[in-house]
This record gives sequence, C-alpha cells and structure tokens, in this order.
Amino acid sequence: MSVSVVILAYNEARHIARAIESVKSFATQVVVVDSFSKDATAEIARGLGAEVLHNPFVNQARQFQWALENAPLTGEWIMRLDADEIIEPALAAEIVDRMPGLGPDVAGIGLKRKHIFLGRWIRHGGRYPLILTRLWRRGQGRVEDRWMDEHVVVWGGRTVVFDHPFSDCNLNDLGFFTDKHNKYATREAVDVLNQRYDLFATDHDLTAGGAASQASLKRKIKEGLYNRIPFPISTLGYVLFRYVVQLGFLDGREGLIYHVLQGYWYRFLVGAKVMEFDRVIAGLATPEEKRAALADLTGLKL
Repeated sequence: MSVSVVILAYNEARHIARAIESVKSFATQVVVVDSFSKDATAEIARGLGAEVLHNPFVNQARQFQWALENAPLTGEWIMRLDADEIIEPALAAEIVDRMPGLGPDVAGIGLKRKHIFLGRWIRHGGRYPLILTRLWRRGQGRVEDRWMDEHVVVWGGRTVVFDHPFSDCNLNDLGFFTDKHNKYATREAVDVLNQRYDLFATDHDLTAGGAASQASLKRKIKEGLYNRIPFPISTLGYVLFRYVVQLGFLDGREGLIYHVLQGYWYRFLVGAKVMEFDRVIAGLATPEEKRAALADLTGLKL
C-alpha cells in the first residue's frame, strides 16, 4: 500500500506540522501545495519531509485539481487533507489495517469528519458524521469544478466508508472564522447565481452512489428546494431544524455559537449576497455581461 497525501495551504504555520504528523504512520508521500504563504508554512512542511509546490490560488477545487494534474504523485492511493485537519490515531490504524485488503472493485473511501469548534466536538445538528470521499485510487478520482462545496468524484469502482473519524480542528479565533465564512459566502453566492443564469459550465458529476450519497442528497435539497425559498425564511427554518429537530442544543454554549454562526448567520449572508449581486447583474442582456459584472463585484477570476 502506498498513499500520497495532498495538503493545500496558505499561512498554515499553526496547523501544518500537526496535519503532517497525523499521517506519518501510513503516508508514503506528503505533498503540500502552498499558495505563496507569508509565514513559515513551507519551511515547516519541508522540515517534516513534505514536498512543497507553489501555485497561485483561485479556489479550493482548482487548486486541488492542479495538484492532481501537476504534482509528482507516486502513491497507489491519493488522500485529500486540509491543513487544519487531523487523521486521528484510530483512523490511521484502520487505514493501515484495512486498505491493503481492499479489492480492485473499491475505487474510493469515505471518511467521517467530526468538527471541533472552540474546543468542543459538535456532535449534533446534522454535523456528524459528515461523510466525505477523501481517499481514492490514483487515476480514478478528480475534484468537482465548483466555487464552493466541491467534492471528489471517483469512477471505476465502488466506495466504502471507514469507521473511525478524522477531525476538522482549526485553532484560529472567531475573527478568522467569520472572515473565512464571509469569503465562502461570496463563492457560494456565485454558484447560486450560476445555477440561476447559467453563467458558466456547471459540474454535475457528483452521483448518489457510495460515500457520495449523503453529499448528493444534501445538494439536491439545497439546489432544488432551499435556494428557491426567500432567504429570510429558509435560513430561519434551517437553523431551527438544526438546533431543535436535529438536537443542536445538546452541543452546549459552543454549539449555540457554532449553529447560529454557521447555520444561520452564514446562510443568511449567502442569501443577502445573492440578492445584492443579482440586483446588479439581473438587467444585463447576456451571460458574458453578467459574468463580467459578477467578477468585478466579487473580485473572483470567473
């Protein structure tokens, strides 16, 4: 078994060593794709034996796909790991034990993500387990081309789900969290407006099979129902569903902060940005004009 772990990074000196150390028991190669960090991210990664490549950042999907197409990946399997994520020891042991026995009919592996917020595991509100395809056979997977909420698409075999989770545990403060989600909201608003006006090609390859079934169902609900409801109503309904019906209140004070910020404020912000951007582009005649205006509004390279 050989595994190449690919980590995207920008100013991740606080997290990068932790991420690399967490995969050492099974990774035969670690590649860090750095977006020209201004801190010591690259130096720390090299010091721990990682190969460091540099590439200008557009969005997560294109950066990771660039890595798949340009990095000298040698592993039979590819793992996608964010710099602020940790492969916990139990999952690392499961990877070592189970992966060598997987037959050629298995093309991908879904992993369960658990989110740590302000030091607390957010177990409720539909946040665990979030199953993401994070391991796949080299040459049998790619990343969807989307501005937000991109997933890995695999082919040529089925996917299985491992039992133990990995952790998403960002150590930065709430200012970082809100700034990051403000940027995410802009990107998600672009995807919503693209769905509305068909501004550029949309990736539809995420299927309902295997580990992708949870993500596929959520996307169908979001695009087919949620995005069609006026956002002041949909956002309120969503946070109440998460906090009451899905028992988010059991996550304590940290959970209250998380569910309100990520489940209400963020979703409300996406809706507000869609409204703001739409007011500018709705009256334009062609998709090209709309796309150019949206690029000016957002600063994104559309």
